[in-house]
Amino acid sequence: MKLKGKKIGILLESDFYEHEIWYYHYRFPEEGAEVHFMSRLWGQPSITFKGHEYHAPFECSESFEHIDDETLRSFAAIIVPSGIVSDRLRYVEDIHQLPPATIFLKRAFAEPSILKGIICHGMWLVAPARELVKGRSVTCHNNLHGDIESYGAIYQDQDVVVDGDLVTGRTGAHAHLFASKIIEILGQSS
Repeated sequence: MKLKGKKIGILLESDFYEHEIWYYHYRFPEEGAEVHFMSRLWGQPSITFKGHEYHAPFECSESFEHIDDETLRSFAAIIVPSGIVSDRLRYVEDIHQLPPATIFLKRAFAEPSILKGIICHGMWLVAPARELVKGRSVTCHNNLHGDIESYGAIYQDQDVVVDGDLVTGRTGAHAHLFASKIIEILGQSS
């Protein structure tokens, strides 16, 4: 159990890619990790999100909005998944404000001890805070190649790219490779 005692936070919203989310749901605990799916709950105790392809339900009852710094530092990794999740999480009522999920991601990036994982269209969540990936080597879905360059990141034509405390994956279909790399890195820090 390479990840025994480690906490992994995974952001969630509607239109998640079922194969990816369910893979994380089972794979990380197989290695002993404690997995927390988190979202913006809009003042509700929980929300049941529906997947993109099969409309599979997934209940989420944890919010990232009120996590204090000490609790945030207790996470070994924070993951932004593929698909439409990050597009939905970057919604704001006031366009002059950063989305709460981007604020949370910025807080995670400020903690070098937390491994940040962003896969596929998860890079959309970085758009309001491009400085997070500027000058860093990343990969993403081929459709976001131009976006990544406009963020100032260095695109790598690979399925998984590691740049220090940042792991990026090409698509949700590469979730197994992405998760494997996260497990490998976190397992080395045990």
